[in-house]
Amino acid sequence: MWVTNVVVLCFLAVAASGEDKKKLSSHATTMADKSANLAFSLYHTVAKEKDLDNILISPVVVASSLGMVALGGKASTASQVKSVLSADALKDEHLHTGLSELLTEVSDPKTRNVTWKISNRLYGPSSVTFADNFVKSSKKHYNYDHSKINLRDKRSAVNSINEWASKSTDGKLPEITKDVQNADGATIANAMFFKPHWDEKFHEKMVDNRGFLVTRSFTVSVPMMHRTGLYKFHDDTENRLFVLDMPLGQKQSSLVFIMPYHLEPLERLEKLLTRKQLETWMGKMEERAVAISLPKVSMEVSHNLQKTLGELGLTDAVDKTKADLSNISGKKDLYLSNVFHASSMEWDIEGNPFDTSIFGSEKLRNPKLFYADHPFIFLVKDNKTNSILFIGRMVRPKGDKMRDEL
Repeated sequence: MWVTNVVVLCFLAVAASGEDKKKLSSHATTMADKSANLAFSLYHTVAKEKDLDNILISPVVVASSLGMVALGGKASTASQVKSVLSADALKDEHLHTGLSELLTEVSDPKTRNVTWKISNRLYGPSSVTFADNFVKSSKKHYNYDHSKINLRDKRSAVNSINEWASKSTDGKLPEITKDVQNADGATIANAMFFKPHWDEKFHEKMVDNRGFLVTRSFTVSVPMMHRTGLYKFHDDTENRLFVLDMPLGQKQSSLVFIMPYHLEPLERLEKLLTRKQLETWMGKMEERAVAISLPKVSMEVSHNLQKTLGELGLTDAVDKTKADLSNISGKKDLYLSNVFHASSMEWDIEGNPFDTSIFGSEKLRNPKLFYADHPFIFLVKDNKTNSILFIGRMVRPKGDKMRDEL
C-alpha cells in the first residue's frame, strides 16, 4: 500500500510539472498583455510617418529589445522602459524572465507550426568594450549578439549591417537600411523572417494573376490565391469593413485581416483600431463559409524605431545628453542612435490538408466574399498568450504596374 501511494504521488508530481511547463508564468502572462497594448501604440506612431506604404512590426520583439535596453540602462533610462511597457509594478528580474519566456513560447516552431526566424544584434562603436555581465544577460534573456562597428565609415557600416541581416534571414532581407543616422551611438538591429503555415492550405491550381488596387489610379499585378472554407468572420456594416480570422497550423495563432468594403485610404480604419475595438470585433465573429482571395506575396519592411520609441516615452535612451546605458560598457558613453526593426513576411499556399468532407455540403453554401485586392490591416494574434506577434498593413504589394485600361 505504501509503495502504491508513493508511485501515485510521483505520477501526480510528474503530471503537475508537465502542466507547469505548458502554463505560462504570471510574469510572462503580464508581459504578453503589455506587449499587446504596445502593438497599437507602435502602429499608430509609425503610421503618422508620411509617404509610408507597408507597415510590419513585431510588438513582442520590440518589447524584448526594450528589455535589453533596460538591462543596459540605469536610473531613468532603465525605468522609462517599464513605463513604455506599462510594467512599472514588475521587478526587474520578473520583467526579463517574463519577456524571455513569452518570446520563447510564441516563437517555438514545433507548437506554432510556423517559420519564424529572429535575429537580434547590438552594434556598438569601435571604442566600446561590452561588459561581460551585460553580454551574458542579454544573450540569456533576449538572444542578443554584440558587435563593434565603425559607424563613421557609413558605407562600410551599412553594408555590414545589411550583410548580417541577409545572412540571418537566408537572403529574405537583403537590405534593412540605406543609412545610419548617427555615428556615435549604439544601434539595435532586429532581422526576422515569418512564414505562416495555414491550418488549411490553398490549392496550388487556385492561383492566378489579378490586379491589386493601390490607389484609384495605380494598380499592380499580383498572384492571387483563392479558397473557400469555414472561417470566423464578421461583417461590420456600421463601419463598412470585414474582419476575417484565418487560423495557422496547430491553431495556436491566427492571421486576422481588417479590410474596408472598398478601396479607400486606411486612415479611417486606423482611427478605429484599438485593442478594445479588436476584442469587440473578435467577439462578434461567427464561423461561416467564406470565399477568400488573398495576395500570394512577400513583404519586406524595415523601420527605424528610434524616434518612434522616443515619442512613446523612451526619451532618455535616445538622447545623447541624457542616456545612461552604463551597464553595457561601464561608462556613460552610449545612447540609442538607431533601432532597425526589419521583417520579411511571406504568404503562400502552404498549410495542412483541407477538410474535403465539407465540399458540396450545405455548410459551404452562400459564402461571404473576402476579396483582398485593396489595402488592408492585419495582425498575427497568438491564441494561447493573447499577445500580438505582428501588426501591420499592406498598402502596396510587390508587383508590376498594370496598364491603365481607360
